[in-house]
Amino acid sequence: MNSIAENLARVREQIARTAAKAGRTPGAIKLVAITKTHDAEKVREAIEAGQSVFGESRVQEARVKIPELPSNLRWHFVGHLQKNKIRNALPLFEMLHSVDSLALAQDMNRIAEEEGFHPRVLLEVNVAGEGSKFGFKPETLCAEMETLLALPRLMIEGLMTIPPLANEAETSRRYFVQLRELRNALEKEFNLKLPHLSMGMTNDFAIAVEEGATLVRVGTAIFGERSKTQKD
Repeated sequence: MNSIAENLARVREQIARTAAKAGRTPGAIKLVAITKTHDAEKVREAIEAGQSVFGESRVQEARVKIPELPSNLRWHFVGHLQKNKIRNALPLFEMLHSVDSLALAQDMNRIAEEEGFHPRVLLEVNVAGEGSKFGFKPETLCAEMETLLALPRLMIEGLMTIPPLANEAETSRRYFVQLRELRNALEKEFNLKLPHLSMGMTNDFAIAVEEGATLVRVGTAIFGERSKTQKD
């Protein structure tokens, strides 16, 4: 069984190789190591291997784990954020990838004002239109973007998506292309920059890099399978 350090090296090498092949600078892609259900000891192994950016998808788990680890780590929130967890999430994470509705954004803006934060956020888009997934429909996002941009506390830096589960990584490509094209259209329509595309996980991050991802969210390929005792 490979060590976490070996796994990290392999993932980084694949990102660098894929980026170079696609004519991109490897440094333009940030690896977010997803620690969901993995304990602080495993995170420390990743830290020793040079990883400093980590992701969590549950606020309650993050509130326990993050204080156990060095304070200079950078944490991203990648899961569905419940409105009643916003106040706890804001101090923990440097970026929240999953603002998935106007209502959530408005609540976050209000609480951020009360607590003195200017959260960096990504807007989650359900590009495949899956009924089981959270996220803006592309057409809804286009219609609500002006309202979102008027929220003074939120620093909107890009888009995020989770494509449908598939056996073949190539299946994800069309959804990554759609997210990139939506980002480009929003930049043009609203005359702004949305520098980040958060897309790609263990099974398809190489495809995501080819299609312009700036943040890839990789957990299983680094830490191994998640604990079966904890539900998603």
